[in-house]
Amino acid sequence: MKQSFYERIGESVYRETLPNGLQVCIVPKSGFTKKYAFFATRYGGMDTRFQLDGKWLETPAGIAHYLEHKMFDTKEGNALQELAKNGAEPNAFTANSMTGYYFDSTDHFEENLKILLSFVSVPYFTEESVAKEQGIIAQEIRMIEDNPDWQIYMRMLQAMYSQSPARTSIAGTVESISHITAETLYDCHKAFYTPANMILAVVGDVDPYSVAELARRTLPRESGPVIPRDYGTEPECVVEKETKIAMEVSAPQFLVGFKCRSVQEGEDYLRMAVIGDLACDLLLGDSSPLYQRLYNQGLINTSFGGAYEMMPGVAYLYAGGDSRDAKTVAAEIVKEADRLVREGIDEDFYQRVRKAAFGANLRGLDSFENVAVSLTEGHFHGYDPFRFPEVFESVTREDIETFLRENVREDRMVLSEIVPKEA
Repeated sequence: MKQSFYERIGESVYRETLPNGLQVCIVPKSGFTKKYAFFATRYGGMDTRFQLDGKWLETPAGIAHYLEHKMFDTKEGNALQELAKNGAEPNAFTANSMTGYYFDSTDHFEENLKILLSFVSVPYFTEESVAKEQGIIAQEIRMIEDNPDWQIYMRMLQAMYSQSPARTSIAGTVESISHITAETLYDCHKAFYTPANMILAVVGDVDPYSVAELARRTLPRESGPVIPRDYGTEPECVVEKETKIAMEVSAPQFLVGFKCRSVQEGEDYLRMAVIGDLACDLLLGDSSPLYQRLYNQGLINTSFGGAYEMMPGVAYLYAGGDSRDAKTVAAEIVKEADRLVREGIDEDFYQRVRKAAFGANLRGLDSFENVAVSLTEGHFHGYDPFRFPEVFESVTREDIETFLRENVREDRMVLSEIVPKEA
């Protein structure tokens, strides 16, 4: 087991790749009573087309999320209840490119960890239980689809992308999940829930060697195959410039999105995340000239905000909130990005935003969950998240200006709107 000490952030990480290919990462936190374990697979909502045993499989949208729901079933009952009886607080989530199972506890940590590793690595489904779950998840999907925030976001992605599975909801649709069977769930588990495709991250006052040994004893010895995946090939252009829908909302809402260039794996992935986040803060943040101007003109309110997102094969910057004139706001965002590129970003403002962003990222290390998820994302995308200070310092103002020039342009923009239904 290799220990790495990161002087800039005052943290140590113990890492070991077990003989079965599982990556184990432990961050000791001496003196804390809470212990946090995160067991994740690089398999999410976008992984619907992949190769298994030499054959390409097309699986229904929503299957990764469906599998997450079913993984808590065991021959003996339900792992969620078993963990809760032991004083643990367990849960799980499915994202676009990962599924994670986790718990935190103060007592019985090793016993709880063994339960976690066991139920995630040994699936148990029946056709009857899978069919029963369809009704539960279908109801969840209908509730999501009635949510204006979800609608405006998904419609933005569908206007932006023609091929990428990013345009499909992680939960799928009522129709798509109707095609999921116990057999397809077993196929997906066999493909992606293998030690070499997974990571165990633990944060707390634990013995790293004991954690690794427990994982070694509990998990299968076979590593599993490397699974090729197909995320489609995206053109530079967007699918459609505008999309609008009427719903039961009290005020018009909008999202304006910019289709950015996709990012390569490795440390460049982390560096581009820093660049994109800084670009958002400088262009759209509540201390930015654009925000102040639009707010003073009554075009936006405090609901306005933006973010930069990366997924396999895609990346995009978006902003939105409530507005009576979304088209003007969208045009002003493009105009402000062009001004920052032409005139340059004000140095004092740039340094203030940099300092605030750096501090916010360091404060994130206070959260056990953030640490574990960051280690997981770094492992899956080929970078070390604890090298954040060095990567952050390598980013220049010119990098931000280049990002804005290449990505925040009218030809890469889509506008998604929701307006109130007429009485």
